[in-house]
Amino acid sequence: MSRRVRSPLSVVLVSLACLLVPLGVLAMWAKYGIEDSARYAATTAPLASDAEVQDAIASAVTDGIMREVHVGAPLQGSVHAFVHDAVRSFTGTEAFRSAWDTANLSAHDAVMRALREDDDHPVTLDLAPATERMKRQLVDEHVPFAGRIPVSHTEITLLQSKDLTEFRKGFHVLEVAGFWLPLASACFALSGILLSVSRRRAVLATGLGTALGAGLLAVAIAVGRRMTLADLPPDVSHPAAGAVYDALTETLRLVSWVLMGVGLTVALGAWLTGLYVRRRRGSAAPAPVPAEEPTQVRA
Repeated sequence: MSRRVRSPLSVVLVSLACLLVPLGVLAMWAKYGIEDSARYAATTAPLASDAEVQDAIASAVTDGIMREVHVGAPLQGSVHAFVHDAVRSFTGTEAFRSAWDTANLSAHDAVMRALREDDDHPVTLDLAPATERMKRQLVDEHVPFAGRIPVSHTEITLLQSKDLTEFRKGFHVLEVAGFWLPLASACFALSGILLSVSRRRAVLATGLGTALGAGLLAVAIAVGRRMTLADLPPDVSHPAAGAVYDALTETLRLVSWVLMGVGLTVALGAWLTGLYVRRRRGSAAPAPVPAEEPTQVRA
């Protein structure tokens, strides 16, 4: 293959490899990080100890209790504060962490089952078991009005019927892309380097492109966080939602920074190697022989 063909083909292959890096990382994160129930449970379990999440749950439960009881205006503030403190204390117990894990796994299983099947019914989650466990704990601790916590009609909708078709298509794409995109990126990069006329430059370009793609992915994660929080209803705690978003994307952010570091390291290594080779060639070249001055003949 001529040099005229190899050079542009190498550029195209390396560019495709760098373009697929962030897409491949995103697909792998969705397939192996979010889809896997064990990894999802390990990711969301620490959120039960997050202060923002505990405050949001304590406020929601307290509001639910206060809607079921009727106290006079002079006592409403003090009763609300007492119930909130009691519920907030409960969020630090092992019973709450167990209820949290159960509810999260149930939600994950319900969503995954809906995405894999062709049922168009909305995805709902029944919180009655977790609510009942929390209610028993609060009653045992003699929290006022805990016995009035409503347990029935505790289903919440996770996915609407109208959204299932689009989510299901995206899920199937990610299932396939999670394996093939990283493999295609590696094959394109290797082919582009081997075809390049100057392989060192191709390695340098691949490293810089990989770092750039990883940086763009990190920026996309940050922008996605801001957009997600901006679209939340006003009654949803933004700090708690931010904590959940950060927990779910922690691995994705870590991989982005690692790829950025690896890409820059590879690019720096290729540049330093080229600089070293050029200096060696320059020092090995023979020194130019000075021209002899013409001998003057005396008369």
